[in-house]
Amino acid sequence: MRFAAQGLSYTSPSREVLTRNASMTVTAIANETLPLSISASAARRLQKVLGGDAGAALRISVKGGGCSGFQYAFDIEKTRAEDDLVVTRDGASVIVDPVSLEMIKGSELDFVDDLMGQAFKVKNPNAVASCGCGVSFTV
Repeated sequence: MRFAAQGLSYTSPSREVLTRNASMTVTAIANETLPLSISASAARRLQKVLGGDAGAALRISVKGGGCSGFQYAFDIEKTRAEDDLVVTRDGASVIVDPVSLEMIKGSELDFVDDLMGQAFKVKNPNAVASCGCGVSFTV
């Protein structure tokens, strides 16, 4: 099922929270916490990284490890599982598996370019602590 809100497109498996009923509209999800959003800068950078490769997307997953207990993993993939969440903004897609989504629900993927370097950053409202570099976190 697909939803569109705030310039983002969501493809969600039928058991996802957003698919409460077939008549749900964009207006109905506007006041709910979106599962994942992509900033404009992240979408622009993803378009460059993916280089127009049709079907390629950035997969965000959460794995155990890092300084704070969990860490984000970023991979470029063309394959999608049936239960993956796919978020698209300005032609750039991000894939998240259901287990990782539980840890990052409500987050924003951003791309920062500052004195420390260039990187994708996950702004995770579920994280109660994170390491200095922002790659690992605790929930």
